[in-house]
Amino acid sequence: MKYMLKKISILIIGILFMSFNLQNNEKTHSLTVTVKDLRNSKGVVQFAIYNKEGSIPDEKYKKYYKKDIAAISNNTATITFNDLPKGRYAINILHDENENGKIDKKFILPKEGIGFSNYESIGISNRPKFSKASFEMNSNTIKVIKVIYM
Repeated sequence: MKYMLKKISILIIGILFMSFNLQNNEKTHSLTVTVKDLRNSKGVVQFAIYNKEGSIPDEKYKKYYKKDIAAISNNTATITFNDLPKGRYAINILHDENENGKIDKKFILPKEGIGFSNYESIGISNRPKFSKASFEMNSNTIKVIKVIYM
């Protein structure tokens, strides 16, 4: 009986040790995103990251993977998302000047600044989509997003 309990104890300890090692081998990364040249330092910048095809554009901010806001200083804002598994990501930013958490529009165009990873401009023939905005992330990454005012 003692022999059997000893074997079971060793087996349980071994399983726990292997489980701990597997969790530690699942490496995560950080993504630091900066927006420069904002037209002013009013409000905040809302940063949203996406990890699925078809998730952008996301005007109502319902399809994001993670979202956060950052204060603006000297027309610049930076945020870091931690503990991200490797994969494909896209970034969307909003210069939320009135801090209401949504894209305000004048007619059909945004009144506040917006931006996407891998985009320098946005137009009818250059609409945001995940396949163009996304990038592979398999290490700590830094991205600078251009803010676009329409």
